[in-house]
Amino acid sequence: MTKVPSLDYKRVVRALHRDGWVVVRQRGSHIRMHKHRAQEIFKLTVPAHSPILRSTLAHILKAARLSVDRFLDLI
Repeated sequence: MTKVPSLDYKRVVRALHRDGWVVVRQRGSHIRMHKHRAQEIFKLTVPAHSPILRSTLAHILKAARLSVDRFLDLI
């Protein structure tokens, strides 16, 4: 299993965008993203930190239902 990297928030948002996530708004240092699937709307918040902590990114990937390997393919 691949370790979660520590990345800049811009790269994380760009990778999530490639997976179908859309930036809805930004308030302060938090970027709100949504993804529509079937009859559900998934929501997550990405902190605009540089770099994002590995533990924080792990929680974001879990909420986005992405594996680390799939996420690394999107970068």
